[in-house]
Amino acid sequence: MLYQHQIDDVFSEAIGGNGLSQRAFERELEQALPAQAGIRSRHEDGSLPLLRLPAARDDLAALKPHVERLRQFAHVVILGTGGSSLGGQTLAALNDIGFGPAQGAPKLWFMDNVDPATFAELLTRLDLAKTAFVPISKSGGTAETLTQLFVVLEALEAKLGKGKVADHLLTITEPKDNALRRIAQRVGGAILDHDPGVGGRFSVLSLVGLLPAMIAGLDAAAIREGAASVLDPLLAAGEETATAPTTGAALSVALWRERGAGTTVLMPYVDRLAYFGLWFRQLWAESLGKNGYGTTPIRAMGTVDQHSQLQLYLDGPADKLFTLVIRDTAGEGTKIRRAALDGDDSLTYLADRSLGDLLLAEANATAATLARNGRPTRTLRIAHLDERVMGALLMHFMLETIIAADLLRVDAFDQPAVEEGKVLTRKYLAGQK
Repeated sequence: MLYQHQIDDVFSEAIGGNGLSQRAFERELEQALPAQAGIRSRHEDGSLPLLRLPAARDDLAALKPHVERLRQFAHVVILGTGGSSLGGQTLAALNDIGFGPAQGAPKLWFMDNVDPATFAELLTRLDLAKTAFVPISKSGGTAETLTQLFVVLEALEAKLGKGKVADHLLTITEPKDNALRRIAQRVGGAILDHDPGVGGRFSVLSLVGLLPAMIAGLDAAAIREGAASVLDPLLAAGEETATAPTTGAALSVALWRERGAGTTVLMPYVDRLAYFGLWFRQLWAESLGKNGYGTTPIRAMGTVDQHSQLQLYLDGPADKLFTLVIRDTAGEGTKIRRAALDGDDSLTYLADRSLGDLLLAEANATAATLARNGRPTRTLRIAHLDERVMGALLMHFMLETIIAADLLRVDAFDQPAVEEGKVLTRKYLAGQK
């Protein structure tokens, strides 16, 4: 297993009265096992295409020519929002956490909003002759992506001439007639098909997430291997055997039912998992928040949010589940020489310790402090972070979300409530009220 799923500090007997009772957990787990079996059925009949992605390789080979072309540019800009962007950002962060891309790779920019000042700055700062653009929209009708694209096309045309625009464009959308596809066809740029059966927030293992990952120099096959390491045991599990994602879903829903834990906090102690936390936030919120059900996801970052959120978590309402992702960083980084402390006895705890020692100590201390204060806390521990481990974490939380949706009796794959806002946006833009 590429991670350890530790849940002991969720239960009342371990942390006191605010924890989950074994009875409530076992009752929910009993209901979760049929949901686990349902995933096996959907894998067998192919009705949930994302479950076939971990074993797929042919599509990766088909992406290589496009990746090689885009890697010739100095910059590649991903135009998209929500699931069309967060999966790619999550994976790309393995190779670029803000200091620039890996050697030989272009700089990836994810433009997931429509603030005009930000977009103007992008087009001013980048050399458009050395920049490619990848608009992504499953439906092909996402207003933000379409508006971004129109702005980009005008800028490219003005800079390079109409005949050169297609060389700087690669579009991803469903294989059906839609606005984005029509624009791409008119311009003449290459178009890749977004699988209609894979929703945006579940698309990280598809070309939506893996194209940016491959451009960044990551091993896409290894990402899928990591995902398979979580999915395959679930597919092979017996009727009474719960896997880690099933257990996670059961304890989350049981805590909500029994203790009113309406908030779930994901707190990685790994900078490269910052976007992973944001990816999880969308996945959990948009999949489960329906019909009055669902818990509110929060992304916190260790150690940063120990200094901004931990006071609330420890001494505020006891209405949260905490999930800490902790990497074994012991001994990593330069050790602080005892002589550098200049005899200051108040600093002796730092002698011969490194940044990695401090990070791991703070992560373990936070987990222990939360538990001692009666806060249900689970940990996902990883020895290192690479493509396979990232793939495993992504698959864990996708499966956990799907099973939690089944327990709540909601559809994990739709988002009906957001449609009203989209309709009103179009009306406002058209001058209607």
